[in-house]
Amino acid sequence: MAETDSILVAQAPVPKDWIMAIAPYVPGKSKTDDGRAVAKLSSNENPFGTSQAARDAFISAAECLERYPDAAAAELREALGAHYGIEPERIIYGTGSDEVLHLAAGAFAGPGDEIIYSRFGFSVYPIATRRVGATPVVAPDKEYATDVDAILARVTERTRLVFIANPNNPTGSYSTREDIARLHAGLPRHVLLVLDQAYTEYLGPDEDDGGLELARTQSNVLVTRTFSKIFGLAAERIGWGYASPEIIAAMHRIRAPFSFGIGAQRAAIAALADRAFVAHSYAHNRHWRDWFEKEIAALGNKGLRAVPSRANFSLVLFEGETSAETAYKGLMDAGYIVRWLPGQELPHGLRITIGTAEQMTGLVAALRKIVGAEA
Repeated sequence: MAETDSILVAQAPVPKDWIMAIAPYVPGKSKTDDGRAVAKLSSNENPFGTSQAARDAFISAAECLERYPDAAAAELREALGAHYGIEPERIIYGTGSDEVLHLAAGAFAGPGDEIIYSRFGFSVYPIATRRVGATPVVAPDKEYATDVDAILARVTERTRLVFIANPNNPTGSYSTREDIARLHAGLPRHVLLVLDQAYTEYLGPDEDDGGLELARTQSNVLVTRTFSKIFGLAAERIGWGYASPEIIAAMHRIRAPFSFGIGAQRAAIAALADRAFVAHSYAHNRHWRDWFEKEIAALGNKGLRAVPSRANFSLVLFEGETSAETAYKGLMDAGYIVRWLPGQELPHGLRITIGTAEQMTGLVAALRKIVGAEA
């Protein structure tokens, strides 16, 4: 290294310690290690893409590419309010629900504060926590699910937020309305409960965790949702949150003014209105998720089991002779990319998105061969 290079390195700005402690987010792969494009079941995307109405609405925005989008996203918030029966003025939007999660941490926590989330929770939670200099507090899980008592036992005077994904990613586990109500009741009023409901549309009609009602009536609850999953608009990064006016006002102070474009807003409004597409996606997912988990149960003698899921994926645990890494590589060779999770303390787990009928039957056939259980 030249002397001038050494001087430049020595004078370079030094990042904050808490920034350097962040483990960067690792997305699901879209190609194999050798560059082949195969069936992508690693990112929990809708196998049917998105609604044709949403596509048409997105294309219609080509006529106004020179225009800034509405910074208030007024039409989208009005559509959300009408669809869910909530007040549009209490809705905030962001670049995916990820940004809304970051806004919550940024508005209500900082150095010296603590943020609690469950072990095996969404990997954005520790990033959002450390990004603002707060201390992450990890509550033990209960058989790969959220343990309400473990979370409440870790609340201190320094706790500012609790992050809960329901259904949870990457485990697919679900906390009932009673669980969520008990968790909220046990939290001090200064603690913000953030209910991340990215997969809520995959729940059955009798599986409402009561989050929107809590956010409507309580001053310390924020619900976040996304258009990336069942609505099939992951490319456009459209997320939103709903909370009390005080919570939303604080988050607006640090929100980017133009999180997504005019086409994205039009597509989201159209996708929200296409109930038939959502119903079809839900029914397909419910059928093939149940089928897949039964197929995994049939491989129990090979050390495989699926954590019961309420989302559009299943977490398959490998507790026998075949390791998750071996299965991951074998499935990739067979033409299926899934999500191996050693970075989330799940080196024995594969998170597998529920895909098309052809993808699911093909993947199971390949998996049976990998573990030595050919028919």
